[in-house]
Amino acid sequence: MTSSKPLSFRHIFTTGLAMFSMFFGAGNVVFPLLVGKVAGDMALMAVIGLLITAVGVPFVGLLAMVLYSGNYEEFFNRIGRVPGFLITIFIMILIGPINAMPRCIALSFSTLKMYVPTLSAVFFSFVSCVVIFLMTYKKSRLVDLLGAVLSPLLLVSLAVIIVKGMLFHPIAPAVVSDVWPMLSFGLLEGYNTMDLLGTFFFSGVIITSLRHIPSAAQATSRQIAWYALQASIIGAALLGIIYAGFAYVASYYGAALAPITDEAILLGSVARLVLGNAGGFVVSMAVVLACLTTVVTLAAVFAEFLHLHIFRKVVCYRSSLVLTLIVTFIFANLQFSEIVAMFVPVLIVIYPALVVLCIVNILHKLYGFSLVKTPVVLTALLSAIWYYAPHVIQSFCLLG
Repeated sequence: MTSSKPLSFRHIFTTGLAMFSMFFGAGNVVFPLLVGKVAGDMALMAVIGLLITAVGVPFVGLLAMVLYSGNYEEFFNRIGRVPGFLITIFIMILIGPINAMPRCIALSFSTLKMYVPTLSAVFFSFVSCVVIFLMTYKKSRLVDLLGAVLSPLLLVSLAVIIVKGMLFHPIAPAVVSDVWPMLSFGLLEGYNTMDLLGTFFFSGVIITSLRHIPSAAQATSRQIAWYALQASIIGAALLGIIYAGFAYVASYYGAALAPITDEAILLGSVARLVLGNAGGFVVSMAVVLACLTTVVTLAAVFAEFLHLHIFRKVVCYRSSLVLTLIVTFIFANLQFSEIVAMFVPVLIVIYPALVVLCIVNILHKLYGFSLVKTPVVLTALLSAIWYYAPHVIQSFCLLG
């Protein structure tokens, strides 16, 4: 039997870069800036909360999926085959062409429009979908493209903003708030990134790409899992650094950003404050790259899901990809804030239940823990009661 050579750090690091670029999309740009804008001189507590839900929670999901070799069917089927399939469809819709994908395009458009006022939303959405198709129709090249080309460009663009903003900045405005409200604010904003949802499907792309590396062709499942875990740590660390950097830069300029109510133009506004008008184009391209890398992966994952599980291979992958992008194009013409607002209640209710599912599945793989349905359903019910009870009480008071 031929033994496999250890995978080089270069391959693992490139895979980690690809993982970072998959997750760093529209929410990852906006929500850290929003946290910093509100937090002011209490940015530390808000950033801690943000990192817990925007980095820590997805990392738990990655760990769980690595233990399941990236097989999301096996992962979700632990709560039952039919419920598992329905949840899979539901999450795919959330991270696919009616939410995560169009909001990435909508954010890119809003940021670029600050510097190109004549830019048309319909034209920009159409061109974006064409570019995404050209980058996605060959699935085998996806991770190489992300890790070796787009991710380094993205990191350089983001570093320009953060380094300049951290070195030269005004004093962060004082904010009157207790520690817990600021921490909980960061926690809730981290929810909005939706990164845990992508984790369940991105992990399979990463593990498949690792298996296709020639030096890992003979690697065991345990070795591949270890490589994937190392890449996940690299990706999570990069996400954490960028989140914290963006939040702190925005906190320094909190007073200047306070009048801005449109979340979609936050980054463009920070760009002007930090780099001046001339640097705005650099930042705009950073947004486009960040959103493009995420949408490319989401498009490939969703089209593959349609091809295999919905159309049962009757419709080919490329046709499924075209259908995915047509729906994305339609929803991309909504405003960023409208797209986000549609799914806030769903995220608040479903997120805790999915976190619990990750934890019990990890315990199942490591220690043979058998309970799964009861803790997941109970968490979902408690989340729903916590979110909807105040609204119901308020409605009764108004009726009374």
